Amino acid sequence: MKKNQNIGTLKPVWKVILCILPIFLGFSALCIGRICYPLNDILNVIGAKLTNSEPETDKQIAMIIWNIRLPRILMALLVGAGLSVAGCAFQSLFANPLATPDTLGVASGTSFGAALALLLGCHMIGTQTIAFAFGILAVALTWLSAAGKSSGLSSVVLAGIMIGSLFSALISLVKFAADTESQLPAITYWLMGSLSSAGFSSLKIGTPCILLTILLLYLLRWQLNILPLGEDEAKSLGSNIRLLRIITVLCATAMTASSVAMCGQVGWVGLLIPHICRMAFGSNHRTLIPACISLGASFLVIVDTIARSISASEIPISVLTAIIGAPFFIILMRKTGGWKL
Repeated sequence: MKKNQNIGTLKPVWKVILCILPIFLGFSALCIGRICYPLNDILNVIGAKLTNSEPETDKQIAMIIWNIRLPRILMALLVGAGLSVAGCAFQSLFANPLATPDTLGVASGTSFGAALALLLGCHMIGTQTIAFAFGILAVALTWLSAAGKSSGLSSVVLAGIMIGSLFSALISLVKFAADTESQLPAITYWLMGSLSSAGFSSLKIGTPCILLTILLLYLLRWQLNILPLGEDEAKSLGSNIRLLRIITVLCATAMTASSVAMCGQVGWVGLLIPHICRMAFGSNHRTLIPACISLGASFLVIVDTIARSISASEIPISVLTAIIGAPFFIILMRKTGGWKL
């Protein structure tokens, strides 16, 4: 694939595709499911709700579209975009093609918080809040563990691996203590990732954080190109590399913690999508960040639609992302000869 190093050199058709693709797939997903609905019904229900009028379609159909499918698709769009941008930011920050949104242990910490909340019998909002808090705590512990080390960012990565392993062990401890009849299945299913619990109430906590952090990194996308550089090189360009790294870590951590708190661990999105975007559009973040937002959101909507439509019992979303992502990633690597920053 030809790499375009500047978003200004992209053909206008690509800009249009990247803008329209998530919207098109979102409306398509509203129509598709174990029961399919025509687009007219979808538009009628959404239009009626937005204008506070009575929809012309059946009330049960309107309830399914507005209260079940719409918040689920909105969550898929948000989480897909957030995890993709977080993975892109961490890969650039650590100059490591294997960096993921869990590099600093945030996903493991968030998962432990959610498992602990489910063990304590918390409701959805409480579970999200506790999960988010532990995700932030995990990154704080990682940063404190690596503080003062002379090896720079490599020590942060090693500390993240250790903290992630610690919280993974704590998750196993929670599962061991959970009731095997009621609590353990709920914890296990949540850890595999699912958007089945999506609702407008569950979107209220995570949505502002994901949108704000994505917007901030989008506005800083010109400066993100210097992340792989050393401090001396960055200073020669007149940039405060330390401040930029802190902002990048905080934004990527917040959007990852919010995403995992809402729907559990969703693997591969933060690894696969940034690679695809780099191979297709190059490593310039002016192009890379918008592409990650669009393709990350689109990818998760497609995977979630398959997960809830392919069988009577919903398939955990991380299972599908791995099944789809791993072979596709291998094919991309073989065709392009690898990945470069």
